Amino acid sequence: MAAFPLERDIDYPESDGSPLGETDIHRREILDLIDELERRYEAVPDVYIAGNLFVYYEKGKRSAVVCPDVFVVFGAPKGNRRTFKIWEEGVAPSFVIEITSESTENEDVVDKKEKYLRLGVKEYFLFDPLDEYLSPQLQGFRLVGARYQRVVPEADGSLMSQVTGLRLRTEGERLRLLDAATGEPLLRIKEERAASAAALRAAEARAAAAEEELARLRRALGERAPDC
Repeated sequence: MAAFPLERDIDYPESDGSPLGETDIHRREILDLIDELERRYEAVPDVYIAGNLFVYYEKGKRSAVVCPDVFVVFGAPKGNRRTFKIWEEGVAPSFVIEITSESTENEDVVDKKEKYLRLGVKEYFLFDPLDEYLSPQLQGFRLVGARYQRVVPEADGSLMSQVTGLRLRTEGERLRLLDAATGEPLLRIKEERAASAAALRAAEARAAAAEEELARLRRALGERAPDC
């Protein structure tokens, strides 16, 4: 009779040992999206954001794993993890984005989609930044019952995420996330720094103008002062 390993003897690797290769565009997009989502939910303690992290979904089975590019879990506390084990967390990701390419087409469109359906991921989006094979370049799927249905594009071609309250819109090689309630985009860290710098320059310009106006008024009052 074959011996089954005890749970304590099973490890859940953080990597499959294969080198992870991706273009600068794919890498930057993944990191930017994770950062934007982390800042959006920064004040919410039970929303966990991650990406390129192994998600294990069957206890005792190391092959039952998927590695989303970007994902959001509602109901899981923040904190650093080496892997995400669904049976320990008690909840699965609700929102997933795959920054896909022609070389990962079969994995992203078929394999991962089937796994996300099994996990009950409520929304699954695919973005092809190089516009190599997906048509349209941005596609989304929403869990309805026991099946995925395509997310119907808005008039501007964007896709609505009911789970996050965000709209996803393509901007060339970039994927823009917008707050659906306000229409405001989630700023990338470089954009946020640029906006802060611009606001500081504007404040300094207003202060300088106020100082100049004050000096002008003082000169005018001095010129009008009567001789004693």
